[in-house]
Amino acid sequence: MSDAKKINPMLKMALELGPVIVFFAAYLKLREETFLIGGTPYDGFIVVTAGFIPLMMVSTGILWKLTGHLSKMQIATLVLVVLFGGLSVWLNDDRFFKMKPTMIYLLFGGALGVGLLRGQSYLKYVMEEMLPLQQEGWMILTRRLTGFFILLAVLNEVIWRTQSTDTWVYFKTFGLSAAIFVFFMTQGSIFQKYALEEKKD
Repeated sequence: MSDAKKINPMLKMALELGPVIVFFAAYLKLREETFLIGGTPYDGFIVVTAGFIPLMMVSTGILWKLTGHLSKMQIATLVLVVLFGGLSVWLNDDRFFKMKPTMIYLLFGGALGVGLLRGQSYLKYVMEEMLPLQQEGWMILTRRLTGFFILLAVLNEVIWRTQSTDTWVYFKTFGLSAAIFVFFMTQGSIFQKYALEEKKD
């Protein structure tokens, strides 16, 4: 059982998605600007990234304070945001921050893949309370999600290396979220076939 405290779902969503929405809005406003800081010119993307890092840290900290719990996925995401975002700001190079989704999805896909090699579904440990499935269902879903995460990592690399920064920001803000939503919506047959029936007293 999870020790996480229940909080208002809308507040939880605001804390999780708020930083991304603020990043997107700030980028649209500052993308054409250049800022001279300490004698070094920084474009709007770098400045927005510099603001996104502490905002992400604060929102994650508030979420932890309110719930008393952070998932491994949330912790890994925050660490990679600080690491790759910090490198982009420090080196004044947007490529590091653009690589962040690639690293996140490779990390998640790799972790699930290691579990599969051991005959286990690590996804089950993360989502069991939300999706009670039979073991076979968890293994099928984990295999599919592993491949999907790797596909997203490759897609992010293709987008940021071949398209404009504007295209990548739209892709990161809307495309990745939509892709994950569509993925789970198309797994209905697994949820129906392998759902655990509730035990009756």
